[in-house]
Amino acid sequence: MNLRSPLDSLSIFKVTTRERWDLATPVALLGLGLIGVIFIYSAQLSNTALHNVWLMQLIWLSLGAGVYVMVSLIDYRFWLSVSHWFYAACMLPLVLVLIPGLGHESGGSQRWINLGFFSYQPSETAKIAVLLIVASILIRNQVGTMTQSLGVLGKLALAAGVPMLLILIQPDLKSAIVLPPMVFSMLYVSKLSTRFFAGALGAFLLVVGLVAWDTWRYVDFMETHGYSYRDTGKYEAHSWLPYVHDYQRNRILSFVNPDKYDPMGIGWNQRQSLISVGSGGLTGKGWTKGTQAQLGYLPRAVAHNDFIFSVIAEEKGFLGSLTVLGLFGLVLFNSIRIAGLARDRLGTLLAIGVTVLFAVHVFVNIAMTIGLVPITGIPLPFVSYGGSFVLSCCLLQGLVQSVYRFRKDFT
Repeated sequence: MNLRSPLDSLSIFKVTTRERWDLATPVALLGLGLIGVIFIYSAQLSNTALHNVWLMQLIWLSLGAGVYVMVSLIDYRFWLSVSHWFYAACMLPLVLVLIPGLGHESGGSQRWINLGFFSYQPSETAKIAVLLIVASILIRNQVGTMTQSLGVLGKLALAAGVPMLLILIQPDLKSAIVLPPMVFSMLYVSKLSTRFFAGALGAFLLVVGLVAWDTWRYVDFMETHGYSYRDTGKYEAHSWLPYVHDYQRNRILSFVNPDKYDPMGIGWNQRQSLISVGSGGLTGKGWTKGTQAQLGYLPRAVAHNDFIFSVIAEEKGFLGSLTVLGLFGLVLFNSIRIAGLARDRLGTLLAIGVTVLFAVHVFVNIAMTIGLVPITGIPLPFVSYGGSFVLSCCLLQGLVQSVYRFRKDFT
């Protein structure tokens, strides 16, 4: 591949003919964004403290549209030449957010840096940085058998492991768990030996076993000492898993047996979410007429972000939910199509990485609202409220559009 300098790539920062744009994805993203704004308004209609978050979401989407177009107009190969600098720039805020006084603490987590006009979440840009650095490493190094790939895997483990560790320290488990599937998907399309994936599966099962064993010890510890499951922080000093916290163990327990483990506390959100989804029927109760969010049974702190799908399902029923799923399906399958159309490995890696990252977000968010997975707090792309999240989603989708637009421009 003929790598261009950043200045050479910026010369492609221009609008080309209409047929060079793939319109299916941006139209679907626009639809998802508007649905998000409409139901964020509904979710917070009775909450005077957050009644204008829908307007903020509209502003973020407008800014995100500008980011999407700007990134789409830049040849995606430009990012290969600056991937290491971009990675370093994104790692710095991950360190700064952990410094008391710089990082803003909320709910026991230190995940945001207050910039005055908005709170910036470094883990969002870290996802983009990991995508670019992994693609860069895979492009610049030979991948084949396990023996040939050991050096490459070491680089990848370091490049993806450092931000994951920094994110876990915050702690922000939801942002950390979406990175491994993205990295593994990029390794898969690089045709790495199947022995690696077999080993990775074994490691994953080992981790699941350790978490299950640790959770069992947590239950035994809390019941032996007579603690309530709302008394978080009691067991953490006795655990062998330093970055797993008691409130996360409570989420696992509430998923396994919500009737036993504090159903009015840790199991409340999922119970109310299931009621919301189940009560919507075929066509729903009508916009702004969903009782769970309007009456506060689905807590207002999460109704407009983590559980926005529950609000949609209650107010627009199965048909409304199917519409959202259809739009996401269009985005994901079209991204896979673009990955297949890419004329080089970099384009394929970027498109596949973004697709899997979004697929994990969509699957886990919707699955937790219907009780298929424990509550993780993963937001729904373009639909859930969030400034940093919306902007990062727009940048990532802009990369996929760039792969489509510049798939034939090789020198």
